[in-house]
Formats: sequence, C-alpha cells, structure tokens
Amino acid sequence: MKRHAAGARYGAVAIGLHWLLALMIFGSLGVGLTMTDLPFSPLRLKLYNWHKWAGITILLLSALRLLWRLAHRPPALPSNVIAAMPAWQRHAHSVTHSLLYLLFFAVPLTGWAYSSAAGFQVVWFGVLPLPDWVSVNKELADAVLKPLHAACALSLGGLVLLHIAATLKHQWIDHDGLFWRMWPTGEKS
Repeated sequence: MKRHAAGARYGAVAIGLHWLLALMIFGSLGVGLTMTDLPFSPLRLKLYNWHKWAGITILLLSALRLLWRLAHRPPALPSNVIAAMPAWQRHAHSVTHSLLYLLFFAVPLTGWAYSSAAGFQVVWFGVLPLPDWVSVNKELADAVLKPLHAACALSLGGLVLLHIAATLKHQWIDHDGLFWRMWPTGEKS
C-alpha cells in the first residue's frame, strides 16, 4: 500500500486536537466512573476536582477544535472509500461525527450545570473560579442534571467505542488506509 493511500491527511492541529481530546475524554470518563463509587474522602474530593478541571478543559478544547474545523475543512473521504461503503455506513459516519461534536459540549456543560445546581462552584485548576450558570437547586441537580450528565457521558463513551470499532474495521478488514489520515506519524512505510 502506498503512503497515505486513503487520500489527504488531516493537518497537524486537527490531529493534535483529536488525540489530546481523546486522551482527556478517556481519562475524564475513567475518573468519573471511579470517583462516584468511592466513599466520601480526600481522594474522592480530589478526583471530583480533577474531573471538573478536565471537563472545562475538554469544553475549551472542543470549542477550539470546532472553530478550527469550521475554518479548515477536513479532507473528504476518498472516492474509493465512499464507493466501498454502503449508504447506511456513510449515514452512520455523518451522524456519529455530528453526535460526537454535540456531546463534546453537552457532557461538560451538563456537568458544570450539575455542579452549579448542587452548590459546588467550579474553580478551574483551583485558581480560576467560574461563574455558576445554574442557581443552586438540589432537586434539579439530583433529579435532572446528574442523570443527564451521566447519560451524556455514557453516550459519548459509547460513540467513542463505535468510532474506534469503525476505525479498526477500516484498518483491519477494509485495508483502505483511512486510519492513517488521523494517526500522528502517518502510514508506516
């Protein structure tokens, strides 16, 4: 297979933001799943703070990524890849990417809203207090925002797994080289 057989690669900024957000989302989801099962302790408080800091950072990086994407169109899927994909896969590709972007914002915003409604101000990295954009309302926090944040986070996790599965399918079953368009080092020689 020739180098970059799947067509044009993403640019360095898009690749960097993709992988940085991927690492942060995996880390934040892992911390989120861990901290909720811990008894009240200094470790639990520390993990909640780290989780909030990661969420705000993910929100900011997502905004940057969206702005970058709007200003720098991603490379089109190569015609050979499009021709080999059934219509449902092309539709799933489009819907999945749109939902990922939606959840990049929904997850941290619902977490921030939950924290605000629960009466816990987010102080980014312990230095920058962020405004509460939902009034303190414990019932709203517990009955609506907490389950909404969890549902959005688990949905994001599920979509990320679907995205990874599709990527691996393209790499190991289709052998179309699509994977290398977003891999930092490009295709192996």
